[in-house]
Amino acid sequence: MKIPRTCAGLAGIAAFLLATSSASASPSPAPDAVDLAQQGNDVAWAITRDLTTDIGPRMAGTEAEAAARRWATTRLQALGFTKVREEAFDMPVWVRGAEEAWLSGQLFRPQKLAITALGNSASTGANGIEGEIAYFESFDALVAATDTQVKGKIVFIDHKMQPTQDGSGYGYYGRGRFTGPNVAAKKGAIAIVIRSIGTDNHRNPHTGVTNFEAGVKPIPAGAISNPDADQLVRLWRRPMPVRPDAPPLIKMKLTLTPQNLGTKQSGNVIAEVPGSDPAASPIIVACHLDSWDLGTGAIDDAAGCGIVTAAAKHVMTAGQPRRTIRILWAGAEEVGVFGGKAYFDAHGKEKHAVALESDFGADRVWRIDFKLPDSAKELSDRIAAAVMPFGVVRGRQPANGGADIGALVQAGVPAIDLAQDGTRYFDIHHTPDDTLDKVDPAQLRQNVVVWTAVLAILANSSDTELP
Repeated sequence: MKIPRTCAGLAGIAAFLLATSSASASPSPAPDAVDLAQQGNDVAWAITRDLTTDIGPRMAGTEAEAAARRWATTRLQALGFTKVREEAFDMPVWVRGAEEAWLSGQLFRPQKLAITALGNSASTGANGIEGEIAYFESFDALVAATDTQVKGKIVFIDHKMQPTQDGSGYGYYGRGRFTGPNVAAKKGAIAIVIRSIGTDNHRNPHTGVTNFEAGVKPIPAGAISNPDADQLVRLWRRPMPVRPDAPPLIKMKLTLTPQNLGTKQSGNVIAEVPGSDPAASPIIVACHLDSWDLGTGAIDDAAGCGIVTAAAKHVMTAGQPRRTIRILWAGAEEVGVFGGKAYFDAHGKEKHAVALESDFGADRVWRIDFKLPDSAKELSDRIAAAVMPFGVVRGRQPANGGADIGALVQAGVPAIDLAQDGTRYFDIHHTPDDTLDKVDPAQLRQNVVVWTAVLAILANSSDTELP
């Protein structure tokens, strides 16, 4: 059923999808492809549903991820894409083990916390460790702390992330996860626990990767759910009796037993829509196939693979485009962007016309940003006009691509960002709640329509617009 071009908001889209008749639509720069995206079968939903159902969690470098690559190859071939192949690469593999944490103190009963290990965390050993908590209200407070404040203790970073439509808080608050464990290890901490990098109030801790510098011995690192972090903070801030022989205010017993399995194989899955002009540089559209192991990776990033693939399929079905469209389902993104790096190593010297990526869930696209050459001003104006009827506004900042196309964009490949509404994304991100029921089919369809409109124009652009 066709989404009316005058429907800018989700409420209108949802209402329309339940309606029995459709309003007329204004002409499109690529009417056939966009009409297919609105009227055609739900390729994006089918990919998201089947990948999360048939395979489930797809931890990088594991047999589950290998099964996902085999599944992806079969599905992309069945959809009619050409040159479908796997491109293997090696990577270090980390898997989680037992996870448990308890608080104890002078004036309260021992309390169990909902905790998960961060990727690349060291192990406490099966017997666990126990230590006094060193509380820091933020990552910056930890950085400013002396070694004496940290040494021999279990660091806790408290940093309550707030939801935003563009997800811009992730970079700021995420520092506690990205590099907090490395900072704590260098200052002599025996372990670190952070408030989850998330915006929900459920007892679901958010995992995610952390990294340690060369020469820094990794320490156990975990994240607790936001309600458990709230509880810890309340206990920390309660008045306590002060006397010279008083025991530590709050202690934590921590057991995390992840393992490093050594170097294993992962891989990218690549497929193409062949263009009619072999001399024209291709367009690359990317997502990532792997997921964390707590949920089934529906919003992160099965939906992204569904979106980009469905758009490419609709353009292909409408008629052969001038430029080749290359689809990249990258492997091992979550644990270090290994797939994106491997793609760049293999194909970075090839000329790409433009790069796009979908890796921010499945909620509606609301903004478009460009980083195109000056010659593409008219092209970007056409694209912005084509997506505006679907509720997409033009942004004022340059596109920065996504993780798996980041190396290409940094090397100078033009980029377009189709920014999705991230208001609820970090409620679900990297948690057991990342499951199919969190994907809204109406908003997923809006993504596909917008992506198809953009991709149809790009795939038929001239060399004067995109060299």
